[in-house]
Amino acid sequence: MTKGNVQDLCAGARVLILGGTSLARALATLLGREGYAVTTSLAGRTRDPLLPDGAVRIGGFGGARGLADYLVAHRVDVLVDATHPFAARMSANAHEAARATGTPVARLAPAPWPVDPDWMMVPDMASAARSLPPGARVLLTIGRQEIGAFVARTDCSFVARMIEQPEMPLPGWTLVLGRGPFATDTEQALAEAHAITHLVTKNAGGPWPAKLEMARAQRLAVIVVQRPQLPDVETVGTPQALLEWLAGLAPYSRK
Repeated sequence: MTKGNVQDLCAGARVLILGGTSLARALATLLGREGYAVTTSLAGRTRDPLLPDGAVRIGGFGGARGLADYLVAHRVDVLVDATHPFAARMSANAHEAARATGTPVARLAPAPWPVDPDWMMVPDMASAARSLPPGARVLLTIGRQEIGAFVARTDCSFVARMIEQPEMPLPGWTLVLGRGPFATDTEQALAEAHAITHLVTKNAGGPWPAKLEMARAQRLAVIVVQRPQLPDVETVGTPQALLEWLAGLAPYSRK
């Protein structure tokens, strides 16, 4: 593709980002600077989300068919799945909608953390809950959507950190509300204050987080939930790499 074609492409291409992550926000800023017409879609699960640059829509689409209808109705040229690596349903819907409408699609996601041989790797939250020994004092850093898997473990103590208050009652639990990233000394103080013995987290990937550094220093048992299997689409790890992928596409034909 010639430089002129890329410039024409950037000036007119409509990109829908399925967002909600820091990478999605960085991508919206970058593509906006490059002249793309960017809309970011947020699921609406967080009551006070960090909003990206550019146009924003909030709420679900109604499954893959609803997303496909949106792509056609809004003449979207490119779809970017920049949702959390554990948002398996949304990624599946994105793949299906893109295939149904012939829309180019790519995923923007950080590389998973390299597995430490001392970690216990489990496939899902139910397995993580079953893996905890009686009497464990657990720091949960899995958000608020999947904490239900641990409620039945009344023989353990839980400190759950999340951005917003969960809807379900959690009697006896300690809730810590906050939005990362967190400093190592903050993580250490939290673990020491509650005599934490186990850390349960997801392999979200990206920069090495302070909680894992703290867990190693404190010799905590670490249970890491592996990423779900996602559709096989072009996947890149940085906004710049996504921009380069866009530049490599053939000129878009408007729907």
